[in-house]
Amino acid sequence: MDVAGKVAIVTGAARGIGRATAVALARAGARAVVLADVRAEAAAETAALVGQHGADAWLRATDVGSAPALHRMIDETVQRYGALHILHNNAGIGEGADDWPKVSAERSAAIVDVNLRAVILGTRLALEPISRAGGGAIVHTASGAAFTPLPPQAVYAATKAGVVHFTRSCAPLADTHGVRVSCVCPGLVSTDMVQESGPGGPAPWLQAIIDAVEMLTPEEIAGRVLDLVRDPDSAGAVVSVENRPRSA
Repeated sequence: MDVAGKVAIVTGAARGIGRATAVALARAGARAVVLADVRAEAAAETAALVGQHGADAWLRATDVGSAPALHRMIDETVQRYGALHILHNNAGIGEGADDWPKVSAERSAAIVDVNLRAVILGTRLALEPISRAGGGAIVHTASGAAFTPLPPQAVYAATKAGVVHFTRSCAPLADTHGVRVSCVCPGLVSTDMVQESGPGGPAPWLQAIIDAVEMLTPEEIAGRVLDLVRDPDSAGAVVSVENRPRSA
């Protein structure tokens, strides 16, 4: 699918992969990019970058973990622009500085709500508008953690595994609705989430991995997201982007 002239929503657009994808969509010619995030000030910085590439950037302060807020954001996008073609379900959170099982029950529930429930509900809510617009693409941000045990971030890993299997189960939507659902599974990416994984910086267990590999950039992952949006054969695709070992 050609991105030029299309309307896109990016969740978790204030920073990291979300910001990079929003800018990449604008650079590729998107007519409008809706920036959904709870961090209004940081998302405003993304909006400025998107606007530099000629796309209309619409900032929506949205907690995707809230079903009514997610519903309202998608409905208002369609009302404002008359169509929706692309959704990047990117918003995500982890255990943070409190590893599993020390992480609170409330935080654990929030991880499930943001990382998995919002992906499922966002896909369901965007499906009909994208289909009415002639079809399009929904891309989720999963994680390499979906494929391997990650004891310190057990809830995070479980939600990302759920996203992978949800993606594969949505492959038939390309035939029934004209909507290709896929996901990208990054390794370790240089983002704020990594820096917030421990008190005052990366968690010790994560620092050991950082020392052993070359970090991916948000822009690299955004490029893979655009590849999936454009690829007519991406229905049900699960694309891993792995870290390279750090040179000695």
